[in-house]
Amino acid sequence: MGKIKLNVLGISYSQTQSGAYALVLSEEDGNRRIPIIVGGFEAQAIAIELEGLTPPRPLTHDLFKNFSQSYGIRILEVNIHKLEDGVFFANIICDNGDQQLTLDARTSDAIALALRFQCPIYTTEEIVEKAGIILDFEKGTGLEQAEGTETHEKAPPPGKKKKKIPRQDLSEISMEELKALLAEAVSKEDYERASEIRDEINRRSK
Repeated sequence: MGKIKLNVLGISYSQTQSGAYALVLSEEDGNRRIPIIVGGFEAQAIAIELEGLTPPRPLTHDLFKNFSQSYGIRILEVNIHKLEDGVFFANIICDNGDQQLTLDARTSDAIALALRFQCPIYTTEEIVEKAGIILDFEKGTGLEQAEGTETHEKAPPPGKKKKKIPRQDLSEISMEELKALLAEAVSKEDYERASEIRDEINRRSK
């Protein structure tokens, strides 16, 4: 069965589950999109990698990467291989130089690791046929508004939402102050706030 390569298109607030997020994957050679509902922690782990932010202390997925690389273990690819009752199933193909192993993983964790190891993400035509839809998705820096989604991955309830900084509050702040605020937000591990500030810095740099 042929594999379909997927890219991470972005993360948005879920339109169907309060406090959750919609992770949107896109097929590389097509226009179908696969939305997956994930919890707050998983969304944070994916978003900070998409935004290019470096936490002051390693998060769980960063620790896994550091541990794996210390022992010469690489992640070759991630496969989303099954969709059952609205739940996506994934596995991770690892290699330690002597043998390859396949590990079962939650889809959100597998994608968070795929981004860190810069390895490809694949799925099957059957899954894209079942879950793929065409979204009115405005591509940007990773945190956008997407249409409602149906399929999801079971995840623990997300933590308390962090307060977002309105765009109008940032527009009157100097670039130097924005960079200082960004450093402060990252040091406090307030990644939603950091993403807002990073977006404003990127907007001015264009």
